[in-house]
Amino acid sequence: MVVEFSVNNKAHTATKISSFIANYWRELRIGADIRRKEKVEKAIEFAKRIKKVHEEMGAALRKVQKNMKRQADRG
Repeated sequence: MVVEFSVNNKAHTATKISSFIANYWRELRIGADIRRKEKVEKAIEFAKRIKKVHEEMGAALRKVQKNMKRQADRG
């Protein structure tokens, strides 16, 4: 999300305006300082939680896939 924000808020070299202004005809509002340390730490923790969820989901999907294969191979 921070990357998307940065890209949309940066003026393009050819047009000299940001993607956000080009699409919405107004400046992108910044609710808070995104460089504050607390926000970065929260973002890192969020990313770790999401990674763990993805790993758990991947393991669950592999288990289901294995069970489905076993059922399909029976018949």
